[in-house]
Parts: sequence; structure tokens; C-alpha cells
Amino acid sequence: MCNNIEESYRRVLSELNDGYTAFHKVGAVAIDPGLDTTMELARRLGDPQNAYRTIHVGGTNGKGSVAHTLASVLQSAGYRVGLYTSPHLLDFRERIRIDGKMIARSEVVAFMERFKKVEYGFHPSFFEVCTLMAFWCFAKAGVDVAVVEVGLGGRLDSTNIITPMLSVVTNISLDHTGLLGNTEPLIAAEKAGIFKPGVPAVVGEAQGEVRAVFERKAAEIGAPLVFAADSDEIKEVSVGNEGMQCYDTVGFGHIASPLTGECQYHNALTVLEAVKSLRRSQLDITAEAVRAGFSQVCVLTGLMGRWTIVDRHPLTVCDTGHNPGGWIYTARRLKTFGGQAVRLVIGFVSDKDVDSVLGLLRGIPRLHVYACRPSVDRALPATMLAEKVNDAGLQLASVDDEVSRAYGNAVADASESDMIFVGGSTFVVADFLASRGLG
Repeated sequence: MCNNIEESYRRVLSELNDGYTAFHKVGAVAIDPGLDTTMELARRLGDPQNAYRTIHVGGTNGKGSVAHTLASVLQSAGYRVGLYTSPHLLDFRERIRIDGKMIARSEVVAFMERFKKVEYGFHPSFFEVCTLMAFWCFAKAGVDVAVVEVGLGGRLDSTNIITPMLSVVTNISLDHTGLLGNTEPLIAAEKAGIFKPGVPAVVGEAQGEVRAVFERKAAEIGAPLVFAADSDEIKEVSVGNEGMQCYDTVGFGHIASPLTGECQYHNALTVLEAVKSLRRSQLDITAEAVRAGFSQVCVLTGLMGRWTIVDRHPLTVCDTGHNPGGWIYTARRLKTFGGQAVRLVIGFVSDKDVDSVLGLLRGIPRLHVYACRPSVDRALPATMLAEKVNDAGLQLASVDDEVSRAYGNAVADASESDMIFVGGSTFVVADFLASRGLG
């Protein structure tokens, strides 16, 4: 029986990967604008997304960290929690978790067998199928609440068929400009599309016209709105034992989190304001559950790739930040490294603003760049990245199409006191972790 399930799982996963267009492979052509397909197919499946409460999390950066932390807090509070995120790093089933555990292979098989019977007349995308799978699996498992991360944008994202108990937008910066707009206010308008009439909303960081976009949308539909950046909930930030990032808070006591860096402070503030809103919606979440959820987020939800330390000698870190908004924080952090040299193993997909990212790296002392190519169809060739590195005036150490070989070059060049950073794309991190047998 076990072998039959394994064979069936490999078969349906192949069908899923080959039979449905996927943004992570081919880019914008995989996008099916509008919600009609998702809504009709959900109806044919019995509208599973209506069987439990949901929390919708969008934003340009940080939405994965916020979604995982919220799920961890809710699990610590005793709720049965579904968590839907994307993309995955090593295993497709990372996308759909119930109480932190990936769904069984048999559940993927069961859904696809059911889905094949209802998809007639439509040509859904890979992400639409994954979203419906998550909703169906959560309903079947009887979750109390599901934390649902937006795939791309918000207004027209296939996750937006839910009516959540809370909408969260982490922040806004320029990314996917060809699809969402080439200014931050235009992108904010797309992200604000997850707001629902009468449903509370929490926005993490927003200034000026971006803030005004959220305010107008919330007022228009009667959605109570809170900006986490206005909160004084976190009184002090410090570094605790084993590098944990610690927060002294007004209402939750002393919180410690393995998610570190300036960006995670903003994410933590967003999560705490979200928890306050959930409490007002009658969810029973104690301060103890909040502290446990923060400290155990990686253990309870399987979160990887957020400034993850994979080795100490030399210090080796991987991070999935992939746009200028995320790299602002990464570059600041790299500039503070006190070792001998920073060896950057980086690659990108072709639709990213690579020049802006590379511009942020100027001023990092003793920086050496190892250009590589992640193993996805829409990856930027390593040779093109190398040209951009040279144009930016950065020191190019090597060029290689394989992440593992680029990393090997960095290791060969590194001393014990150097730092190796692997990133630029979720897919670079995925290739790296796979080559190391991690995850």
C-alpha cells in the first residue's frame, strides 16, 4: 500500500507540475487574471474555504514570516491551524501544513483525484490548483482557523475568494511591477484588495501616499484599520541567548524569536497587532501562547530561509529575500559583519530589479560575489548576472550555472573568519538546501 501511495504521489505531482502553468516556472503568462475560475471550481468542491475561519496575509516582504508566526501563535493557543504559503523550498507539501505538519502524500493524491472530476471546462493555473487543494485539505482536516498567505498581489490573487476574520498587509515596495504597477501606491491598491467590508485589517509599514491608499480603501468598505507602525507595543529590542531576537512588550511580556534582523522587528510588531485584533474577535490567545509561538515558530511551522544559519565555520547564512525592499535590510546587516570577508553566492530570476539590489551592496567591506543561476526556467543566466556585477563595480569571484558549485567555490576561497551568504532568490536557497541535504 505504501509503495502504491508513493507511486501515485509521484504521478499526480508530475501531472501537477507539467499540466498546469506555474508562475515560478514561466512568469506572468501563468497568471489567470480574475477570480472566476477559482470561485467556480471551489463551488464544485463544496466551497471548502467557508468551513473554517481564515486570516489573510499579504504584502511585498515579510508575509511568510508573519503568516508562520501567526500560525505558531495560534497552535500554541490550542487551535487546530491550517497554514498555506508559497513557494516551497524542498517539498511541494511545505505549502500546505496542518498544525505545522506537511499534509500526507495520500492527501495530495486524494485531492487531485477529486479535482480531476470537477475541473472540466476550465484551465486553472498551478497556483489556483494549489490554493484549492489547501482549502479542501483544511476543511477535510477540520481546522479551526487557516492562515492563508497571498501568492501575488492581492485583489486578483486566487486566495482572495475567502472572507477572513482578519486581513494583514505587511508592507509595500516595488516588486512584480509588470503585473501590479510601477509605483508603490499602485501596488498598495492591489494589496488593499484583500480588505473586506467590516473585516478588521492590520497594515505593518506604510507612509505617505501608500498609507493614504489603505486608509481610503478601508473607509470605503468599512474595514476597521490599524497601522502596526503606530503602535508602542514593543518597548525595547535586544539580542538574547543563542542569538534570539528579544522584545520587551507592553502586553505580552518578554518575547524571544529565532527570526532576527531589523525587518523582523517590523514583522513582530505586525503580528502583535494582529493578535490584538484576533482577541477582539473572541479568539482566546494568552500572552504565554504568544511567547511560545514566537520562540518556537521554526519548530512548530517548519519555517526556513529567513537569515538561517546553516554553518558556523565559516559562518554560512541563507535568506530568501529577493527584491530591493528586502535587500535593504540584508545589505545593512552584511555591512555590519566584523569578519575578514563577505562571500556572496547569489542568483536571481529574470524579472527582478537586480541592478537596484546590486547597488545596495556597494560599501560592504571585502565583498566577493559568486554569480550563479537557480534551477528554474525564468532564472537570470549567471553570465548576465556577472555582467551586472561588474557594471556595479563589485568584485566578481566566480560565475557558475549551478548553485552548489558556486557555493563550493566560496567555501574553497573562505577562511574560518569569513562569512558566506547564499540568496537572491527563493530558488537559490532551495537549490542550496537541497545540495546540502538540509530541510
